[in-house]
Amino acid sequence: MLSAYINGVGLLGPGLIDWSSSQRILKDKQAYEKQATLLPLPNTLPAAERRRSGALVRLTLATGLEAVAGAQLDAALIKCVYTSSGGDGQNCHEICQTLASEDRLISPTRFHNSVHNAATGYWGIATGAMLPISALCAHDASFSAGLLEALCQVVTDNTTILLIASDAPYPQPLHGVRPISDAFGISLVLAPIASQHSLAKIEVSLTSEMADKLKNPELETLRLSVPAARSLPLLTALSTLQQDKQPKRVILDYFNHVRIGLDISAC
Repeated sequence: MLSAYINGVGLLGPGLIDWSSSQRILKDKQAYEKQATLLPLPNTLPAAERRRSGALVRLTLATGLEAVAGAQLDAALIKCVYTSSGGDGQNCHEICQTLASEDRLISPTRFHNSVHNAATGYWGIATGAMLPISALCAHDASFSAGLLEALCQVVTDNTTILLIASDAPYPQPLHGVRPISDAFGISLVLAPIASQHSLAKIEVSLTSEMADKLKNPELETLRLSVPAARSLPLLTALSTLQQDKQPKRVILDYFNHVRIGLDISAC
């Protein structure tokens, strides 16, 4: 069993502006109003990089910086695990369009933004971080795979890890093959020991139990339509824990034959 303390959370998705304001929605204290994800300008980037930034870069910076601020840590001094189910779909679309045209020359900017971990490069530019960043992809299981990787690093290296998970839609015709409803990002600061900023302790193991579904039908639709949003049952439990302090057990989607079991308790 792997364990860690959640010391900060970042959240951005359709109708979910940030972690602070979204907790009332997740606790069913405020109605959920579905709205397209509003991606903030990445003002921490220099002007040239800011112009080139796509949805995943903006999600990564918005949620990562929110989580780090909640934990009151220096973003430049935290190792990261980054996970996404498919990378920058818009950039992939633009490259495919170019390759299908008569002029098949791809711009250097398009090329270097095409790699799966491009968003982590922009994270390093924006924060000055030079510590190792692990990047991975596991299709619809990407959030849980990232969570397990981050927890393994927390335990084995006895260090704080920032987990960043983000997904964004592909344009047509790729969207017809790989439909993702909207941009969604989540970040967690995971630490080996508790601090004054700790929100909860989590203990994680593999299980054959069925994954949790959300009571709110619109949030459940969101959970199923964006891989990074598979994290919503964890966020819902975490928000209610702040209110009732009662231990929670959450089961997250992973692969068909195995899921992730999380026991969540107040600090």
